Amino acid sequence: MAGNMKKKAAKIEANRDTRPYAVAKYIRVSPYKVRTVLDLIRGKDVEEAKAILENCVNGGAAPTLKVLMSAVANAEHNQGMDRSDLYVAACFANGGTMLKRMQPVSKGRGHAILKRTSHITVILDVKKAEGQL
Repeated sequence: MAGNMKKKAAKIEANRDTRPYAVAKYIRVSPYKVRTVLDLIRGKDVEEAKAILENCVNGGAAPTLKVLMSAVANAEHNQGMDRSDLYVAACFANGGTMLKRMQPVSKGRGHAILKRTSHITVILDVKKAEGQL
């Protein structure tokens, strides 16, 4: 039994993604708003993505910029990568927990208001040279 568990753990470790990434959880912006910003930077190199986010007025741009810069710092510090070789390989926003509030309306009733949160993930990768596949 223990032998199979060790093999399974080794297999999971071998298949683990080694690309640098960063995650911000419970950000108080709706994931719908964040996804529009993430669509702008997906596939761009880091400096271009940073410039786009600094000039974007969408509410999800500021937290996304912080996550991007955290992923860049992780790549430089933990894996010794060069900032100029990095690009945004993948980025996505999942929904987090919702703060549930009530809006009072007529006749003593109340309507539910869901204040949504986001989990923002940015994954970086190294640009491949022209001759490589």
